[in-house]
Amino acid sequence: MSQKFKISALGLVAFLTLSFTAGNKYFEISKNLDLFVSLYTELNTYYVDDLDTEKLLEEGINAMLESLDPYTVYYPEEEMEGYNMQMTGKYGGIGSLIRKTDEYVIIAEPYEGFPAHREGLVAGDRIIEIDGASFIGKDSDDVSKVLRGAPGTKVTLVIEKPRTGERKTVTLHREEVEIKSVPYAGMVNDKVGYIRLTSFTNDCSKSVKDAYEGLKRDNDVQGLILDLRGNPGGLLQEAVNISNLFIDRGEEVVRTKGRIKQWEKSFKTRFAPVAKDLPIAILTSRGSASASEIVAGVMQDYDRGIIVGEKTFGKGLVQSTKDVGFNAKLKLTTAKYYLPSGRCIQAIDYSGKYKDGADKIPDSLRTAYTTTNGRTVYDAGGVDPDIEVEAEDLSQILISLLNKQLIFDFTSDFVSNNPTIAQPRDFNVDDALFDKFVAFLSDKEYDYETESEGLLKELKEEAEKETFYTTIQSDIEQLEAKIKHDKKKDLYKYKEQIADYLESEIVTRYYHQTGRIAASLDNDPFIDEAVKVLESQVQYKGILTKK
Repeated sequence: MSQKFKISALGLVAFLTLSFTAGNKYFEISKNLDLFVSLYTELNTYYVDDLDTEKLLEEGINAMLESLDPYTVYYPEEEMEGYNMQMTGKYGGIGSLIRKTDEYVIIAEPYEGFPAHREGLVAGDRIIEIDGASFIGKDSDDVSKVLRGAPGTKVTLVIEKPRTGERKTVTLHREEVEIKSVPYAGMVNDKVGYIRLTSFTNDCSKSVKDAYEGLKRDNDVQGLILDLRGNPGGLLQEAVNISNLFIDRGEEVVRTKGRIKQWEKSFKTRFAPVAKDLPIAILTSRGSASASEIVAGVMQDYDRGIIVGEKTFGKGLVQSTKDVGFNAKLKLTTAKYYLPSGRCIQAIDYSGKYKDGADKIPDSLRTAYTTTNGRTVYDAGGVDPDIEVEAEDLSQILISLLNKQLIFDFTSDFVSNNPTIAQPRDFNVDDALFDKFVAFLSDKEYDYETESEGLLKELKEEAEKETFYTTIQSDIEQLEAKIKHDKKKDLYKYKEQIADYLESEIVTRYYHQTGRIAASLDNDPFIDEAVKVLESQVQYKGILTKK
């Protein structure tokens, strides 16, 4: 932080100190700001070591914001690129996911069509040097900061192939990389279309519209699945625009209310819909939040579509961004939003009204509202699905395989020996390939604790605390022997789950994100349930008209 900034910041505090002198509330503000200036002055003058002023003040700012809600965030100048990427889905770079493995940062997935992919970088390549500097032992964040940069600039990498140890030097020209908000659109079957939306960035509504019109142009679309699972949200106006694709012009999508009148606004649809009467199923998960919940909630409140999946996250807060000087921004919560039925689906009370600190609003205090057709819906806890489908919990052995990156490593070997595979929806991990994976694991280190083993461990610890372990020691030892996990047995016990992840990893290497999503369409219980209800008009209409 420059001396000019320090003087300006303290000058602003002094100005506020002089300004806020009227009334008891402003006296408290004035007093505490004056104390802050005094504290900083004393520290800066007398502390035994030199102060890192920028770090000290930034930590103070962040600590203040952390006492509010997790969505009120300060972005200093050096973090603005990350903020802009959240809003636009664009950044300058080489176009690749990276991850840390042991002492190396590796290429995890090059984006199709971007510099890393065009120059032949593949998943598993180790990044040894960047522009002459060694990056062995560095973290992913360190590497990411260097790989990103202005489009058109050059970056030179030394890459090492993990299987052979061969190293090569590659010079890449950075480009504007855009993370697609709609990574895939296709037909699940002859009648039902599918669109995956991963974020609510600028113009994502146009991407959804274009995807739908493309499906409609080439197919007899009689039902549509809009997949919002894991979508964390984004721009509120884009949620309004996407809702507008399916509901009439002039309908209220959402209303916002804040502490000051400026934030009381009504957002209505402005255009004629492109799919007014098409049966719709919205897929949701616990990770569907904010703008995702607006779209799902609007479709539910107007009885326009069926919600299939899990209860959503429950974020009913609206953020606005303010310039605070020196190329920094403050994103702060300014309002709550309310769906057409009148409900606000915010699940957590950050004011501490119900308990000390933030806490979920109890079910007993949730209020009932009604949809257009008179169906009962509730506030204060996310959007409840019309048809509930629970995501399968990952087995402990699969979690261990993923953490140890053994599925990733096996896939790297597989790709090196198989130049091509079948199309995504035709490829599957058959018994022979799964047996090869089991053989690959035979000399690999990985372990895990099953739920039964965890419970028995807790029993043993409690028995030792209460000093009667010796009386049941033999019984516990017998149980330990009986439930001790057998890795090979567990591999086949959870074969279907493990094979799904293995299939996804392999397909992604050949067909990238579009292939990964396409491959998942035929083995997804959420999609299966959505297709079932879309193909049964009796069930579909019955859900939407049920009182």
